[in-house]
Amino acid sequence: MQKPKVLTPKELKKIMPRLAGWKLANNKLVRTLEFQDFVASLAFVNSLVAYFETMDHHPDVKIAYGEVTFELTRYDSGGKVTDRDVEVAKKISSTYRQRT
Repeated sequence: MQKPKVLTPKELKKIMPRLAGWKLANNKLVRTLEFQDFVASLAFVNSLVAYFETMDHHPDVKIAYGEVTFELTRYDSGGKVTDRDVEVAKKISSTYRQRT
């Protein structure tokens, strides 16, 4: 797998409108998703663990009963947002849209 590419502010400005629901805060892509309860929140996170491993990406995840907040950044790239963060954000969003 290729090393993640750090995105420039100009690249991020162009990408952010295409990441519906995500915001850029403190050099991280951040999104909070809502769920019915803690079990559903945890099940959603667990459904993505294998994907995170294959992508060599381990997002910061905060679970609060019916909410899950993802914070995506690459610590090995100096705490910057990379193309891999964007790819992972898209996967999280598509998985969330597909849940029943």
